[in-house]
Amino acid sequence: MAEEKKELIKIRGANEHNLKNLDVDIPRNKLVVLTGLSGSGKSSLAFDTIYAEGQRRYMESLSSYARQFLGQMEKPNVESIEGLSPAISIDQKSTNRNPRSTVGTVTEIYDYFRLLYARIGIPHCPKCGREIKKQTADEMTDQIMALPEGTKIQLMAPVVRGRKGTHVKLLDRAKKSGYVRVRIDGNMYELSEGITLDKNIKHNIEIVVDRLVVRPGIEKRLADSIESVLSLAEGLLVVDVIGGEPLNFSQNFACPDCGISIDEIEPRSFSFNNPFGACPVCFGLGYKMEFDEDLMIPDKSLSINKGAIVVTGWQSCTDKSSFTHAILEALCKEYHFDLDTPFEQYPKEIQDILLRGTNGKEVKVYYKGQRGEGIYDVAFDGLIRNVERRYRETGSETMKAEYESFMQITPCRECGGQRLKKGALAVTVGDKNISEVTAMSIERLQRFISSLELSKTQQMIGGQILKEIKARLQFLLDVGLEYLTLARATGTLSGGEAQRIRLATQIGSGLVGVAYILDEPSIGLHQRDNDKLLATLKHLRDLGNTLIVVEHDEDTMFAADQVIDIGPGAGEHGGELVAQGTAQEIMKVERSITGAYLSGKIKIPVPVTRAVPTGWIKVVGAAENNLKNIDVKFPLGVMTCVTGVSGSGKSSLVNEILYKSMAKKLNRARVIPGKHKRIEGLEMLDKVIDIDQSPIGRTPRSNPATYTGVFDLIRDLFAATADAKAKGYKKGRFSFNVKGGRCEACSGDGIIKIEMHFLPDVYVPCEVCGGKRYNRETLEVKYKGKSIYDVLNMTVEEALHFFENVPSIRRKMETLYDVGLSYIRLGQPSTTLSGGEAQRIKLATELSRRSTGKTVYILDEPTTGLHFADVHKLTEILRRLAADGNTVIVIEHNLDVIKTADYIIDIGPEGGDKGGTVVACGTPEEVAENPNSYTGKYIKMMLDRK
Repeated sequence: MAEEKKELIKIRGANEHNLKNLDVDIPRNKLVVLTGLSGSGKSSLAFDTIYAEGQRRYMESLSSYARQFLGQMEKPNVESIEGLSPAISIDQKSTNRNPRSTVGTVTEIYDYFRLLYARIGIPHCPKCGREIKKQTADEMTDQIMALPEGTKIQLMAPVVRGRKGTHVKLLDRAKKSGYVRVRIDGNMYELSEGITLDKNIKHNIEIVVDRLVVRPGIEKRLADSIESVLSLAEGLLVVDVIGGEPLNFSQNFACPDCGISIDEIEPRSFSFNNPFGACPVCFGLGYKMEFDEDLMIPDKSLSINKGAIVVTGWQSCTDKSSFTHAILEALCKEYHFDLDTPFEQYPKEIQDILLRGTNGKEVKVYYKGQRGEGIYDVAFDGLIRNVERRYRETGSETMKAEYESFMQITPCRECGGQRLKKGALAVTVGDKNISEVTAMSIERLQRFISSLELSKTQQMIGGQILKEIKARLQFLLDVGLEYLTLARATGTLSGGEAQRIRLATQIGSGLVGVAYILDEPSIGLHQRDNDKLLATLKHLRDLGNTLIVVEHDEDTMFAADQVIDIGPGAGEHGGELVAQGTAQEIMKVERSITGAYLSGKIKIPVPVTRAVPTGWIKVVGAAENNLKNIDVKFPLGVMTCVTGVSGSGKSSLVNEILYKSMAKKLNRARVIPGKHKRIEGLEMLDKVIDIDQSPIGRTPRSNPATYTGVFDLIRDLFAATADAKAKGYKKGRFSFNVKGGRCEACSGDGIIKIEMHFLPDVYVPCEVCGGKRYNRETLEVKYKGKSIYDVLNMTVEEALHFFENVPSIRRKMETLYDVGLSYIRLGQPSTTLSGGEAQRIKLATELSRRSTGKTVYILDEPTTGLHFADVHKLTEILRRLAADGNTVIVIEHNLDVIKTADYIIDIGPEGGDKGGTVVACGTPEEVAENPNSYTGKYIKMMLDRK
């Protein structure tokens, strides 16, 4: 019995969020999938209950002294959990967004590379590229003795290299020390001569210490002379071989030719997060924020008088009475141009003067202001420097943000984006510096490391380090990330990529007996790579760990030892255990919606006909990131799916080029699109909207009612009631964000935070309003017997019936209902909504707007966090948007969405360097027949199922 008890994690009475007193037994050391509709309570069980409790118990085991540094963990709302292991959560939110964090630093592979380069790297001169060696006097002696017998040599001490001056004292000292000859700027002199040097010319002075002929028996004299030279010239020696090439030696890491010495090499020399290694200009970031002329003057076909200059502080230059206009007028007089000529037609020098200034030359500016008029001498420093100064001097965060919208990230001029000092970049292993190595894709890097040829000593020192690097690179390959580079910033990774990196790091740590809790690790992964991910998860399980995976992917469910279905519905209608068992057993459970989709009882239908495009837009010469200068045609008025394996270039094409170009042209956004030649056909469109899964608001004050705009309509309705009119209330009275109608005790929050110092903060409902957010007078105003608080507390379903006679409100409620959000409350804080729910609220808001039929909607993996039933709803919404004549472009791996598309553009064939071309395009049926397309292969299986 005791054995059996240990094999289960027993959860009793879980009530976190919408869980309804849930009792469930989860087997230990197994791969368990938690599934259910979006908002059914899966994450509440996995993260807010199991993980939170596992973490809290571990914290409790620490001393109270240690706990005060860790912050308190709140006890989840659960009666008891037995058999719990220490828990590690690998979710999507905890990726480090710090610009200093890269794939290499997160996986710790970069730390091993730093050690490798510090121990076996070969330093070169940063200036001339010559290999630099540290040599002892004995090594120098041996090398000189290896010259052919009879070779005549002179040992010289290079005491001055490239320094101005007469150097009288130095020559005098050499003469007194008994030296006879000296070579100055390549000419030999006797020290007894009166040598006078020009003090304004740079000189090279080498004192001849000894002259020898190479033959056996001179070793002792040679060694003594070498030591004299080294002490004279601070570790440098030049051997002048008569009739041959001179030999240079150095006791330090210094280039004997250029005189540049590099510091002692240690691991921190290669860290861009340490002052010892970081580039001194960009402080190791690799880039700088600089004002971009294309953002400051976005439309160069306009003249300055027509508003070509849009940067903050200079928009007033179109106003003839402004000081900025007066400066430009003065420049016109001085340099003979006028402000009515389109900017692009100015000669290069005039454009340079406007952007970069007059180089200190003053112009006479005539200005008539409120305080009188006058002529001022102004040295115009150019738009860029002027705005840079304003940016530096402003104390306002808002103004700083405003200026930053005209800035572009550009690689640092000093290090060229390589983040390190020149000395560190001159150290190589296998002829590559550390920056070149981290810029390789993981796949190429693995091949480079395997084929690395090292000397015997290097092999002995670096063998162990290389073994660790190879193992960690293999883990990254195992989770399907062969296309990433170690230099890639973690902030640019998708949720799924970041999770899989952390997964690879965890395998590397080789822990046993841990409960790993994962949140949809298959996001952003093509079906082709699913097997790699599943093999990794099984490997973690076989080590002796429990894996609890929140997942909607069919393959993962079939591969799991057990599936737990939470539901049956979402929100209020969820939070119960619907079914538990293998995927086959779940199929037989009548109540389980998951089972019905797995067994094929419910299917997402394939459209009978595919819509015909109403026109095309064409991207010409797309070359951003790994795109191979391709031309891509996107159909208008239909739903298009852009597919391809991870890292093939989908996001570069759609988000970086297409979306940013449209946003710049149609929405006047301040963005710089990715590299491409042009886009044809934009005149047929009027706006572009990007619908992602970012939260609809970051504070509890934002909610679905405020976001969709329905709250304004509801407040209008309340302000129009007889009660409100009698009391003289306007619509502002019904807002909980402004003084007047809200409860002032809690400022309209409904809850009050009580700080408990070394215990977690406690949130209690406000005593005055009882959590209702409004004061008593406001709550007395009723509409159909309900106060404003009652309306905010309604679910969408209830509100739909309540407002059925108010068309404007009903229309917004219907769209929320149609997108499957019947269960959310109107006043539910947006911070408690899942990513899928936030996205559907955005979609509902778009659907409720009057359609122009000329809008482009761009969605990047909208199925993240969505169950089969939610995906079913989503495909219907997207088809509705397209049916209204709009264009829908979706980046997606989910086959159910892909099969319902009207048109597919498949990018590939592989990720990274091997991607970036169009493999196939056409209707799903056409792509399915293409033998080169991975997507086509899987779509064929889906279409055959119908």
